[in-house]
Amino acid sequence: MSRQTTVYEAADWPSHGGQAASLLKRFGLPADHMVDDVSANLNPLGPPEWVASWLVARFGGLSRYPSPDYAAARQAIAAHNGVQPAQVLLTNGGAEAIFLAAALHAGGRALLLAPSFGEYARACSAHRLETTEHVLPAPHFACEVADLLEKAASADVVFLCRPNNPTGTLIPIDAVETLLAHTQTTGTQVVVDEAFIDLSIDVELLTPLLKRYCHLVLLRSMTKFYTLPGLRLGYVLASENIVATMSHHQPPWSVNHLAAELVAPLLADSEFARLTQQWLASEQPRMGKALQTLGLEVVPSHSCFFLVRPGVLQREHGVTSADLFERMLYKGLLARHTHSFKGLEGSWLRLALRDESANNRLLKVLHDCLC
Repeated sequence: MSRQTTVYEAADWPSHGGQAASLLKRFGLPADHMVDDVSANLNPLGPPEWVASWLVARFGGLSRYPSPDYAAARQAIAAHNGVQPAQVLLTNGGAEAIFLAAALHAGGRALLLAPSFGEYARACSAHRLETTEHVLPAPHFACEVADLLEKAASADVVFLCRPNNPTGTLIPIDAVETLLAHTQTTGTQVVVDEAFIDLSIDVELLTPLLKRYCHLVLLRSMTKFYTLPGLRLGYVLASENIVATMSHHQPPWSVNHLAAELVAPLLADSEFARLTQQWLASEQPRMGKALQTLGLEVVPSHSCFFLVRPGVLQREHGVTSADLFERMLYKGLLARHTHSFKGLEGSWLRLALRDESANNRLLKVLHDCLC
């Protein structure tokens, strides 16, 4: 393609996926330009079919305040995860859980990994935490926990993402336990964001470690798995003391009535969970191989998305991730840029998985854009 790639400063790019309208305008495309969005990591099978009618039937509940302690939702989450209800805090999406975790250490020091989800840095800034970044080396972005121990010792809190967003890489459970044993002696809290844990393969859960490490905090999102980004549902799993302290920082009725009431039936939908895992087990390895076959450099992922960039030969021929992003957009596919991820600075793209036919279209568009 002969089109000259448009250049923009990093600050000009939206900081999250799913922002098609602003990007279409920026690249001079009409608002009705048809776009398939692979920039947001959401379960293509969701929301479950019954959710719409369920919400309509309970619309009348909006005239009442939600239960202030969200007891029913917390009980359902506790039973689902094998913990006590007092170890659960319901939140307005995973983002609120991140900000509440940072609030526990206001004015302190935090250790962050890069590249990783940008809301950790935003939450730390909002609560005046001084941050230190541990940069994961390209192209594999593996986290060697031994390299974290010294930095962790001087921090009040460490934020990890498992699997990591945007790389899809996974810190092994034994490495996390090494970090937990070390930080147990230094008084450093370890916060692990598991927003994609239910959309991952070959992953051991950290939940059993809560019994042995009272300074471990797990953050979960129900937004991605159930495809409900507009409803906002998340939760925290931690010790009773941490949950109680964190709840003091949470605004009253932070979670709306419909979202809170929806928790239990969502978790009870085992068929939706089974179909999701079936889809993921089929499409995730298939797409990883197919993307490599196109000549792309692909970071090994454990989740429902892949971090990619043009391969060595493609880059030698002058093809950059910026070129690829713009070519895909003109052909009707919106990838996730990486200008907002420290350590990437736009040199990679993140691609979310969808159903088989949509994934095949993605492969076709990528092939055409790389030829």
